[in-house]
Formats: sequence, structure tokens, C-alpha cells
Amino acid sequence: MRRLLVFQHVPWEILGVLDPLLRDAGFRIRYLNFGRNPEARPRVERYHGLIVLGGPMNCDDTDRYPHLQVESDAIAQAIDLGRPVLGICLGAQLIARALGARVVRNPEKEIGWYPLRATAAGRGDPLFGTLGERETVFQWHGDRFEIPDQAVHLARSPACPNQAFRYGENVYALQFHLEVDAAMIHRWLRTPANARELAGLPGGAPATAARIAADTERYMARSLQLAEAFFGRYLALFHQRRRRLRLPSR
Repeated sequence: MRRLLVFQHVPWEILGVLDPLLRDAGFRIRYLNFGRNPEARPRVERYHGLIVLGGPMNCDDTDRYPHLQVESDAIAQAIDLGRPVLGICLGAQLIARALGARVVRNPEKEIGWYPLRATAAGRGDPLFGTLGERETVFQWHGDRFEIPDQAVHLARSPACPNQAFRYGENVYALQFHLEVDAAMIHRWLRTPANARELAGLPGGAPATAARIAADTERYMARSLQLAEAFFGRYLALFHQRRRRLRLPSR
């Protein structure tokens, strides 16, 4: 059975719709929750792939969260080993840092549903070619990555020019959240840390949460279609059964 390592930072940021797709594809998934086990030292060479999920911290805040440097080093190792690596939100920012790019404050926070456009390179990309010319996707971030050297810029939004990149053939970084379903979003809205962040936005927490809930009802069906197509293509391209890796037994 193929083994997949998942870096997690907070309990409410999970694989979401990716989980059943991965299990149906025959993966044994191991979550490494750095919030619970900050001293963990991952052995990425023992896995067939790596997924790095989101979280509320800044990826350069290594004084408060030393595990972020451990993660960055592990991501760089996985890339060097040729493993498929997928990063979402904070995970995408950690990939960028592992590749030597900066992560900076975005001029405005994107929290809720926002338009996304593929770049010219994105329209020809094996994964981003599954998206339409303009889609509406879910976001929750205040920082953004710069595009690493030799990476391909794949998508942008009006408020955040760098929404996705590919490095090499099998490393993808997504600033947006295509893994969410409606239950995840409603859970995020109820999480105290997220509610405090919403309170600092124009209009305050109740109005913002109500807007996001209404938009979720409007856009979720399409988002689930995109997720199935996008992640389905990801699995087909980079985790096919015929691709065998000899992993260490220990």
C-alpha cells in the first residue's frame, strides 16, 4: 500500500474532500500534527508523497513555531527526492520558503469566496487546465508567497497576484482552498481563532460570517466539481500505481 505523509498545523485544517479521493486511490495516510507534536522529525523518504496543509501562523515565525523550519527542511528533502509535493495556503508558503522565495503580507486579507484566473502558463498546465478561464474559489489568508526561481506562475486573483505555482513537474503550491466542503467552512467560521480574525474585518464577524455562509451556498457545488477534477488529475499524474518507488523499510 502506498504511503502519504500529511503535515497538519491546527485541528480544523484537514484534507477535506481530498481524503476520500486518496483513500479510494489506495493510500495509507499519516497525519503529522505539529500543533500536538512540535518536536516531530518527519522521515519523508519513507513516503510516496507529501501534502502540507494550512494554518494561521506566518511561515517565517520560527521563533514561536520552531517546527516551521523543520517542515521547510523536510519539504526541500521531499522535492530533492522527486516526491510529489502539494501545499495548500500555509503549506504553499512553506514550499515557497523551502525553494528560497519570500513570503510577505498581502495588501488585503482574502477571507471568503474570490475570483481566480489562470495565467497563460496555467491554462496549459496539466492540473490547472481542469479549471475554467475564471472560477470562484475559497480563500483564507493574509500573507502570500513570491514565485520561486524556476517555478511556473499558474494563477492570480485581483487582490493577490500569486495564487499558485508549479516547481518542476510534480510540486504544486496553492494559496486558495480547493479542498474545502461546506461543513469545513462552517466549522472554520465557528472556530474561536477564526472568529477573532473575522471581527477585525470591515463589517465585523457576524456580517462577514453571514456573507461567507451565503456565498458558500452559491459557489460550493462548482467548487466540489473543480476539486474532484483537479485532485483527480493530480492523483492520476503523480500517484499512479504503475509508478513504484523503493522506500526504506524502517
